[in-house]
Amino acid sequence: MNTIRVVLPAHLRTLARIDGEVALDISGQVTQGSVLDALEVRFPMLRGTIRDQVTKRRRPFIRFFACEQDFSHESPDTPLPEPVARGDEPLLIVGAMAGG
Repeated sequence: MNTIRVVLPAHLRTLARIDGEVALDISGQVTQGSVLDALEVRFPMLRGTIRDQVTKRRRPFIRFFACEQDFSHESPDTPLPEPVARGDEPLLIVGAMAGG
């Protein structure tokens, strides 16, 4: 079992009533999908906010970063970097901005 760290954008922390980072226990391979599954089980109010509930595709304006790399367009089954899987580095879920 791995304990990983997740940092959420402020509006999702408010929705889930979270203050600061989230620590999640993940059994098996640490992927975007396994992290989001664990996050949605622990905080059901986040279901559908980060990814579509049916297709499991990332919502527009949500990005994933790990070890200073953008993982937003990676498959949900792609393993996250080892420092994230060990809990040394957090997975950052970021609300992107658009406008002009």
